[in-house]
Amino acid sequence: MIFSTLIHAKVLDVRYKVSFGIFGQMGIANAHMETKGNTYTIDIGMKATGMAKALSQNRKERHISKGHIVKGMFVSDTYRVVKTYGNKHIEKIYHIDHKKKRVKKDYVKKKKGKITGEEHTVLDFYSKNDLLTLYFNLPKMIKDKSKSGIYKLRAVGAERQKGLVKIKIPASKEIEVYKRTLGKGDYWYMTAIIYQKIFSSNKGELMLAVGKDGITQKAVLKDLIMFGDLVSERIK
Repeated sequence: MIFSTLIHAKVLDVRYKVSFGIFGQMGIANAHMETKGNTYTIDIGMKATGMAKALSQNRKERHISKGHIVKGMFVSDTYRVVKTYGNKHIEKIYHIDHKKKRVKKDYVKKKKGKITGEEHTVLDFYSKNDLLTLYFNLPKMIKDKSKSGIYKLRAVGAERQKGLVKIKIPASKEIEVYKRTLGKGDYWYMTAIIYQKIFSSNKGELMLAVGKDGITQKAVLKDLIMFGDLVSERIK
């Protein structure tokens, strides 16, 4: 959710480090975006490092979005999420049918290479965006970046909240708080409202600082229970 880019780039590679309160650096995330003609691929890989690697059984996660481009906007056709840790493998693939406005989800869980769970469902909502394209498209979707307010959007991959994702653009009186948290610069500040239980923060809000080039420079999830802030910073 922390990545955003300009549609004009044909190939983009960005790296982030992730730190968590008293534990320091906990992981690395690499984002790759490539466009060819009117098609695109967004591939984001995340892996735990240091103590987190041992505690999470070498947890790795990968999100891949593929689709086409219409009027400068990414339109998702498939969205794939793969999680591995220890001897477990979990994979979700979303197939988006734009003609029927329907999304099919295939879920497979494996342990030691053997399938232990499998499910095939149709989501009860439809969207042209998945979680990756939504944030890559934001600079074009929100035209007046200085206008404060709450934007309610939908994305495939966010079915726990019926696809609903909220983006908050802060009022001018709130900007100083963002500057103190994320740093000063020629940034577009915003907050993504998180609904996942793993984000057990006081407000469940992910604060973002997006540069003029459209790339997120820093993201902070404030005040997670017991351990403080989860911080992601661009390093490449």
